[in-house]
Amino acid sequence: MSDSQNSAGRSHFVNQLRVRPDVLRAVPSEAAAPWTLRVQAAEAWDAVRVACTPDTSVRDVKRVAMGNLLPDVAELDAWMVKLHGAEVANEAVSLRTAGARDASTLFLMSRRRRPLR
Repeated sequence: MSDSQNSAGRSHFVNQLRVRPDVLRAVPSEAAAPWTLRVQAAEAWDAVRVACTPDTSVRDVKRVAMGNLLPDVAELDAWMVKLHGAEVANEAVSLRTAGARDASTLFLMSRRRRPLR
């Protein structure tokens, strides 16, 4: 089964909502990835699915997702990760420690507010 047909990515409804077809991996291809998170970037109005484990760091998921959603962004620290509406202050912690679960949604937002025109 290919990553784009990963059953973990199709098992939860939230992982089917306006996401790109491929499932990205935040763990090595040979490692089991029991969780699939949805990562959305506010500026891109798009989302990706990321296969990971409960012990994967928030930073690793952010790096993989941003590489796909916002490839022109060079400074990852200029972006914050939000889970359940709150910023994950320490991105070095595991997803489990941050409070994520399988099929959670992480939001990527710029730390710098942009003026509306």
